[in-house]
Amino acid sequence: MVDAADGAPVRIALVWRGDPAAPPPVRFNRIVEALAERGAAGEGVVYDETVGDAVRERLLGVDGVVVWVNPLQDGKDRSGLDPLLREVAAAGVYVSARPEVILKMGTKEVLYDTRDLGWGVDVELYRSEDDFRRRFPAKLAGQGPRVLKQHRGNGGQGVWKVTLLAGAADAAAPVEVLHAQWGSSPERIALGAFMHRCGAYFAGDGRIIDQAFQPRLPEGMIRCYLAGGKVAGYGQQLIKALIPPPPEGPQSEAARPGPRIMHPPEAAPFQDLRRLLEDRWIPQMQARLGVATADLPALWDADFLFGPKTPDGRDTYVLCEINVSAVAPYPDSAAVPVAEAAIAGARAARAAKGVANA
Repeated sequence: MVDAADGAPVRIALVWRGDPAAPPPVRFNRIVEALAERGAAGEGVVYDETVGDAVRERLLGVDGVVVWVNPLQDGKDRSGLDPLLREVAAAGVYVSARPEVILKMGTKEVLYDTRDLGWGVDVELYRSEDDFRRRFPAKLAGQGPRVLKQHRGNGGQGVWKVTLLAGAADAAAPVEVLHAQWGSSPERIALGAFMHRCGAYFAGDGRIIDQAFQPRLPEGMIRCYLAGGKVAGYGQQLIKALIPPPPEGPQSEAARPGPRIMHPPEAAPFQDLRRLLEDRWIPQMQARLGVATADLPALWDADFLFGPKTPDGRDTYVLCEINVSAVAPYPDSAAVPVAEAAIAGARAARAAKGVANA
């Protein structure tokens, strides 16, 4: 892929958090191959706060950047990376996904912002601890088990199933809570004490999203991998988060989630969901959130649980979350569309930079 203006091949940096001395993850090989097959060059860049200046120089020297860095990992966050990515994007480099796009699409708040689209269910948003303490008990009492999710996180951190066990939903009421992180056990606690524990999720600009629990959760989750606005594959998995652990215990092999079975975008069982996503829900989400098609990430995913069946026995789907910051693993079928999306974004950024400098 050669730019008509200067004849140089498009260069795409693949960025991940890790040990700067370690080799690139094997999962990137197919994307690098797909880039090379299209005349572009892919190069790995390891991010760590200790090498931020060196990373900045490398990213300013490429045409496009595709990032795999979790919001929370090993006690670290993206507070140093996001300003760097904003600086790189402002210099005319294509960035996927830009921090402002992540804030629109890739936090749990998207469940609230798009709750009235076809993928939504009963969702509440609490912006302060006082608001949470005031409104959550009535919601819990009247609507059955709820799932609370902190604004930003990954790996089940800050995600809880809460079930009222008896009585009125006051501070003394007994509730059962189950954390989504692997190895967790159900815990019986007073509602007031649990809500106090959740106060940490409101630190800074934090908030809590409150979603109705989906009874078909044990039937599994469908992860739709997307490149821009098109489905690039699926991952189907029997998950164990928010399900009481088996008799063998919460840290047993039986408590681990099942393998994620990957499928290409043409897989027959998922075509109804694909049509809903591509034809309706993604365009509706873009309009609601103000995300242009060119700003959709080169790789992102939308996780769906099964909702209630329709009267004629068809499945419905409920959005569980959208992941943008660090989507991995992904199916082999995603490599080519991700490479093509990154190249298109980088070429557009290079053209815009050329016009600005003319």
